[in-house]
Amino acid sequence: MTMKKEPAAILIRNADVWAPEHLGRRDILIAGGKIIAMDVTLDVKIPGVEEIDAAGAKVVPGLIDQHIHVTGGGGEGGWASRCPELVFSELVRAGVTSFMGVSGTDSMSRSIENLLAKVRGLKTEGASGWMWTSNYAYPVTTITKDVRTELFSIPEVLGVKIALGDHRSAFPTAQEVLRILADVRVAGMLTGKTGFLHVHLGDMPVSFDILESCNEAGIPLKHMRPTHCARHPEVFRRACEFAKKGGVIDITTGGGNYMGDAADAVRAALDAGVPLENITMSSDGHGSMPRFNEKGEMVGLGIGKIDCDLECVRKLASEIGLADALRPMTTTVARALGLPGKGEVKEGFDADLLIMNEKLEPTWVFMQGRVAMREGEVVMKGMFEE
Repeated sequence: MTMKKEPAAILIRNADVWAPEHLGRRDILIAGGKIIAMDVTLDVKIPGVEEIDAAGAKVVPGLIDQHIHVTGGGGEGGWASRCPELVFSELVRAGVTSFMGVSGTDSMSRSIENLLAKVRGLKTEGASGWMWTSNYAYPVTTITKDVRTELFSIPEVLGVKIALGDHRSAFPTAQEVLRILADVRVAGMLTGKTGFLHVHLGDMPVSFDILESCNEAGIPLKHMRPTHCARHPEVFRRACEFAKKGGVIDITTGGGNYMGDAADAVRAALDAGVPLENITMSSDGHGSMPRFNEKGEMVGLGIGKIDCDLECVRKLASEIGLADALRPMTTTVARALGLPGKGEVKEGFDADLLIMNEKLEPTWVFMQGRVAMREGEVVMKGMFEE
């Protein structure tokens, strides 16, 4: 891990701020991990302040990726197919300043205790992190053996993950899903976390039959967060209907979108009438990407990357504008998850910032006010990266 004395404050001058709405030229003063002042011109007299001239480059919020297999996914192809863990510098290069760790198919060798330890390790190294407890299994896999206690006692846990409509899932019934949601909802009330059920969607549209029945039973849509929503045409159609009723849907930037890529999926959702504020995006980074034939036999295996987040933002920016391209991975996901001080370039918010070049590639990355990338070079690395 790179250890370096941090300046008392950092002043970014001549920044073209996209907050994500376009604010134009601003100076930004950072201290104590926060944006403490922002104006057209700032007169700053602080001993030890470091000045950075952005020279008109775009400054945007750091990305928030709510679905990264930080401990590695995989296992579907046998012992040698367990995907490797995420390393800290990958977050920096991808412009991801906040993340949520997630587990997947492997509920045997990838424990939730391991997931929590990895999340806390990445936080210690400099990122902001939370997690979804459990995986594809039912009954759900937790550390405390109880969903309510999990959310109540572990600050990083914002909700529970399950899998629906996937041949690798445990096929919980609607009543079983309803019980999980009830526990998540009550725990959210007690903790102020809201409480979410993060739902891995397979190719079987029955998933939305279950979620809709839970909504009809009295559970608000805000507690249900389906992801991988664009991998199958009928699942995507149902997801769009879910979002138009007020739900939030998550589109995977890391591939598998049946109509093309994640940017195509976002545009298709918008064309279907889904409000932009009801769409988030995440990478599925370090998850396994198995390919199955019509018999359900695995015929290939890849690994998810997280740099696809920025690739999607760049493509969307050329089509719907930078401000709207940023929202699914900044303001929208921060508000959807209830993360105060995240997702905006704004006074009082965490100084999670990217300075971007003309190609919308990060040249500077700030994580809670600390410089993680300087002039294109990663200067904040993980414990074992050097």
